[in-house]
This record gives sequence, C-alpha cells and structure tokens, in this order.
Amino acid sequence: MYDAVEVARLLDILGNRNRRRIIDLLRQKPCFVTEISETLTLSPKAVIEHLQMMEREAILSCQTDDRRRKYYYLANDISVEVSLKRLAQEVAEEQIQTLDEDQNRQLRENIAMLARMIRSHDRLLDSLEQINHDIETKLTDIAHNHKDIFRNERELSVLIALSHDHLSAEEVGGVTGCEGEELASLIRRLERRGIVGREKGRYMIRGVHAE
Repeated sequence: MYDAVEVARLLDILGNRNRRRIIDLLRQKPCFVTEISETLTLSPKAVIEHLQMMEREAILSCQTDDRRRKYYYLANDISVEVSLKRLAQEVAEEQIQTLDEDQNRQLRENIAMLARMIRSHDRLLDSLEQINHDIETKLTDIAHNHKDIFRNERELSVLIALSHDHLSAEEVGGVTGCEGEELASLIRRLERRGIVGREKGRYMIRGVHAE
C-alpha cells in the first residue's frame, strides 16, 4: 500500500502523456531506446530522461544484451483506479434541471470546443501516420542506396539518433549501444563525409543544427 506522498509522486509520473505511452509500449514487450524513440516519434534524449525517472521509481528495469545495448521492461506495472463519490446524494437531477441559460450556453460551447479538438486530434493522427510511413520509406532508401557509407545497422542507428536531437558521445552510446573506439571511429567517418558535425561537445546532422 502506498502512502500519500508515494501516491502523489506516482500520479506526477503518470501525469506525463509520453511516460504513459512508454509504459503502454513496454506492456507489450521489452524495448531498446531506439525502438521506443522510433515507435513513439520521440527524441532519444527525451526517451532516456523518461526511462531514467521511471527506473528510479522502480517502475522499469533494464538489462544489457550481448551487443551492450540496454533494453527496458516493466518491473512493476501500475494500475490507477479513480473513484468519484458524491458529497451529497440529494445533489442530483434537481440541480441539473435548474441550470440557467448561461450555464447551458457554456456547456454547449465546451462541447463544441471538445468536438473541434477531437477532429484536430484525428487530423494530426492521420498526418503522423503518413509522416511515419515517409520516415520508414526514407530509411529504406538511405540503407539501400548508400551502402558504401553505412556498413552495418549500427551506423544507421547513429544517424537516426542524431536526426532526433543533438547528442553527446555518451548519449549516442546509450541509445545505440555503440561505444568507445568503435563509436569514435564511426563518427569520424561520418564527419569526413560531411554528414555529422560537432558543436560544443555535441554531435548533430549537418545542415539542421541551426534550425
């Protein structure tokens, strides 16, 4: 049984929509950072921050595979039940029937606004689905047509990670599992190709760091 402080802390964690999305995804199967990032269209840096927070609270745990990549899974699932109780049983249909015109007008406006928000939400989902399809198509195109640059899947994963955000070498390693001299060599090759640049100790895809 959680005490009031622990409940408040858990509610604060679950109050973030992206953390709830991560939990829902991990209910299906354990995932690497890159899988979470690509599935939910979140930057690897943001994913890592959410994962670390939930790991500290023992909601998630992680293990490392033979390629030194961390994969995360639910250590303790969370189910929140909300119970709404009336403060007074007699406050019911009588009060609803006595709503004045201003309240009715406000209710209609709120419902109309809700309908507009839902329609906007549906349009955004349609757009997001198309964007995700375009991303998959472009990744396939890059991997197929530029085999001379990307020697293996790990190199392409570095490109994907840096496409999301500017990352330090340590952050790139945490996302991709590519570390040490292997990562340094890979980044040097991408720098020589003019694909990756560095600024203030962070790496980024050239041409997008000024956006």
